[in-house]
Amino acid sequence: MNAHEAHKKIEKLRIEIRRHDKLYYVLDQPEISDKEYDVLMEELERLENQFPQYKSEDSPTSRVGGGIIKGFKTVRHIQKMLSLDNTYSRDELQEWDERVRKGLHGAGDVEYVVELKIDGVSANLLYRRGKLVAGVTRGDGENGEDVTQNIKTIKAIPLVLQGDIVPEEIEIRGEVYMDRVDFQSLNRERERNGDAVFANPRNAASGSLKLLDTEIMRQRHLSFFAHSLGEYSGNTLKTHWEFLSALKDWGIRINPFSRLCGTFRDVLEYCDEFQRKRDSLSYDIDGIVVKVNALSHRAALGVTLKSPRWAVAYKFPARQATTEVLDIKINVGRTGVITPTAELKPVECAGVIIRNATLHNFDEIRRLGVKVGDTVLIERAGDVIPKVVKVVQNKSSRVFEIPGKCPVCGAKIVKEKEEDVAYRCINPSCPAQLERGLVHFASRGAMDIEGMGEQVVKQLVDLRLVRTFADLFFLSADDLSRLELFKQKKISNLLSAIEQSKRRPFSRLLFALGIRHVGEKGAFILSVHFRNMDNLLKARFDDLNNIPEIGPVIAEAVVHYFSLPETKKLVEALRKAGVEMAEKRTFGTVHTPLTGKTVVFTGELSLFTRSKAEELVRLSGGDPVGSVGKNTSFVVAGANPGSKYAKAQKLGVTIIGEDEFAEMVKNIKV
Repeated sequence: MNAHEAHKKIEKLRIEIRRHDKLYYVLDQPEISDKEYDVLMEELERLENQFPQYKSEDSPTSRVGGGIIKGFKTVRHIQKMLSLDNTYSRDELQEWDERVRKGLHGAGDVEYVVELKIDGVSANLLYRRGKLVAGVTRGDGENGEDVTQNIKTIKAIPLVLQGDIVPEEIEIRGEVYMDRVDFQSLNRERERNGDAVFANPRNAASGSLKLLDTEIMRQRHLSFFAHSLGEYSGNTLKTHWEFLSALKDWGIRINPFSRLCGTFRDVLEYCDEFQRKRDSLSYDIDGIVVKVNALSHRAALGVTLKSPRWAVAYKFPARQATTEVLDIKINVGRTGVITPTAELKPVECAGVIIRNATLHNFDEIRRLGVKVGDTVLIERAGDVIPKVVKVVQNKSSRVFEIPGKCPVCGAKIVKEKEEDVAYRCINPSCPAQLERGLVHFASRGAMDIEGMGEQVVKQLVDLRLVRTFADLFFLSADDLSRLELFKQKKISNLLSAIEQSKRRPFSRLLFALGIRHVGEKGAFILSVHFRNMDNLLKARFDDLNNIPEIGPVIAEAVVHYFSLPETKKLVEALRKAGVEMAEKRTFGTVHTPLTGKTVVFTGELSLFTRSKAEELVRLSGGDPVGSVGKNTSFVVAGANPGSKYAKAQKLGVTIIGEDEFAEMVKNIKV
C-alpha cells in the first residue's frame, strides 16, 4: 500500500469510527460489536504508525492514554459558568415558576425543558471550526482547570463535530459522570490494591478527571451528557430544545430523558416520574433541572451574580438513615452565628459516612424535641448537607438548653431581630469569629497579606495581640517576636506585607471585611458605584437595591453591616491606620484611547491574563464584552484567535494586536 492509498484508507476509517461512536453514544443504535469496533481501531492505529505523516490530533486513536500530564493550567471560560439555585419542594418550584411568569410580565404557561440532574462533574468543551480544542473544569465559574487530555479519553465526547454545518466556535457544557457498575468495579479493584475507596460515583469522576496519567484516566470509563450552551458563533438558535437537537446532529451526547414541557403541570409530572425511577437508572441523579425554553425569554429574565433566573434545580428528597445523637455541640461562625450541631454515632448515608449533622438553629432543636441519646432520622439535604429530620425514639429526658453565653468567649448571645431564628455572639472580638474572619481578611483575594496563615492568626488571637482587623496594622516587631518560630527576617517580612496591604484597592478591602453575601464581584461593583467608604456608609437600602447586580439580599446585608456600632469603630480604626478607603482607580474619568469603546478579546494573550486585560479596559473607561457586533470598537487578537477574529474581519471591525493594546493602557494602574 503506497502513501496515497494509506491516506485514503486512514480517512475512511476515521469517518467510519466516528459514525459508530455517534450510533453508540448518541443514538443508542450500535451496528457492530465491541470486537468489530476494536478491529477498526487497531487497523487505524497500525496505518497511522506506518504512515506517521498522516497522524492527527483529532483522530479517534488520539483518545488512547499513556501520556503523563505535567500539571493543569488555569483557563478562563469565554462565558461564565453559572451555578443553579435549588428548590426542595413542589411549593418552592411553583414559586419559581410564578417569579418567571412575573418576570415575563404576567405571561401564561411558559414552555420549559426538563432534564435529569446528573450527579457528576461539570465540564466545558470548547470547539473551534468543529474540532475539540479544550476541555475545562467548572472551577469557580469564571476560571477552571485545563483537563483537555483527560477529556479526550472519554469516548462519549467527540473530537470532531459531525454534520455539514458546524459552529465556528462553541462552548458546550455538561456533566462528566461514572456509571454505578463502573464505580463498583473501580472500588473493588482499589480494595484489592489496598487503596482508599471512593465515597460515591461523583467523587470517583472528580478524582479521575484530575489524574495526571491519561492511561489511568482512560481505564476509569467515564461518560458525558451535554446540557448547556456557553459561547456560540453559528446559525441563530431560538430555543434550548433546538440547541439540544443540534447537539445530537453534531454527535454530542444528550440525556435521552430530556423533555419539552408545554405547561408547568407537565414539569411537576416529570419530577414525580423520575423521583420514582431514579434507582432504575445506571447512573446517579440528585434531581431535575428546569429551564425556560425560549432564549428570548431567558434574555428578558437575566441573571444574578451567581445564577440564571431562567433555570432552577429541583432536588429530590435526600437519602435517609437512623443513628444515635452522642452530643450536641455549639459552633461559632465567622459572622458570629451560633449553630448547634449533632455529633452522631457514625452511619452510612447516600454513600458517605456521616458523623455530624446540622440542627440549623435552636428553634429547630425545640421543634424536633431532640436530646442527647435519642435515635434520630438524618438525611443529606439535596444529597449534600447532613441534617436531623426527626426523632425516631426518645431515650433521654435531658432537654437541651440554649446557652446564654458564647461557648468560646463567654459573651452574651442574642437575636438581632425578634423575627430572626439565628442567635449571634455580639462580641466582635470573639476569638472564634475573629480567627475565621482574620484568615479571610488576609487571604489572597482580599488584603493579600503574605505569611498570615491560620497558625499565625491563631497565635495572634490566643496572645490577644489582635482583637479586630484594624489591630493588624498596629503590630510591632516586639509583638511578632512572641510568636513561635518568628525571628528577625520573618518578622520583617510580615510587617512589610501588612504595610503593603494598606494600599490594596478599595474593592479588596470591602471583600476582606467579610460582609454577608458580598463576594469579590459584589465588592468590585460596590467600589465602582460608591467610590469611597464615606459614600457607602451613607447608602440606603434603595440606593443599593437599585444597582442591577446587587439586589435586595445583598442590599439589606450591606446596610445592616454598616449600621453596627462595631463596624463604625472598625472603619475609623482602619482609617487611622492608613488603609485605603477610596477607589483611586479612574474607571473612565480620564480620557484614554479606550474611553467609551467596546472591546472584545480573542485568542491566547501572553502579556496579560484575560481578567487583568478586561479590568484595564474598565479602568480606561471602556467596556469589555464577550461577543463581536457591528458596534464593537476593537477586537484584541492574541495567538490562535477564534471565530471572533473572522467575524470582526467580516464586519470590518478594527483588529489590534496585544502589543498595541498594551500601548493604549500603559499609563493605567491596576
